[in-house]
Amino acid sequence: MDVSAIVGEELKAVEFVEDFLQLRFDAPLLTFYAWPHVLFPEFSVAYGEPEYRNALCAQIDDKVVQASLEEGDALTIEFENGTVFGLSLREEDLDGPESGSYSETGSAADAQEF
Repeated sequence: MDVSAIVGEELKAVEFVEDFLQLRFDAPLLTFYAWPHVLFPEFSVAYGEPEYRNALCAQIDDKVVQASLEEGDALTIEFENGTVFGLSLREEDLDGPESGSYSETGSAADAQEF
């Protein structure tokens, strides 16, 4: 799946919806059914750790410089400041059949699950 449409886009919103997470860009929308890690140059933060929400929200208004989704491996989103959101897509790390969905237009009608 090609998620490169978010490259050059600013993160506009981080939305916590019951048991999933949504990242909104100008048009594209990424929905996570599993919680991504936030990787900083010196350390990382995972779901359940004290600063997790703040680490995600701190990237609002930062531009994406690289994004890739490799089926069966990982989804990574790197921002201008060097912060990376990473989600393992390896079978042994998954809790369910899908880890999330991506819509280039932001509409649920054309969302593709991964």
